[in-house]
Amino acid sequence: MNELSIEELKAIEEWGRRVRREKANWEFIRKLPSKLRRALEYYIETGDPYVASRIAGLKVEEFNELRIKAGVPST
Repeated sequence: MNELSIEELKAIEEWGRRVRREKANWEFIRKLPSKLRRALEYYIETGDPYVASRIAGLKVEEFNELRIKAGVPST
């Protein structure tokens, strides 16, 4: 079994973060209430939909709909 090194895992995480930042509709995100905006920003930085949904006060499915409206890919 081929395991990834810490450096490789960090590179993959950074790639996901970069893609989420580039694709996000920042104009849409900035207009949201602070709770939702912070949740999306958290998701963009971490890729963790579970914690982000809790920050937003939404179910994961509801947060996912918001993520899609904000143009943030699931990476």
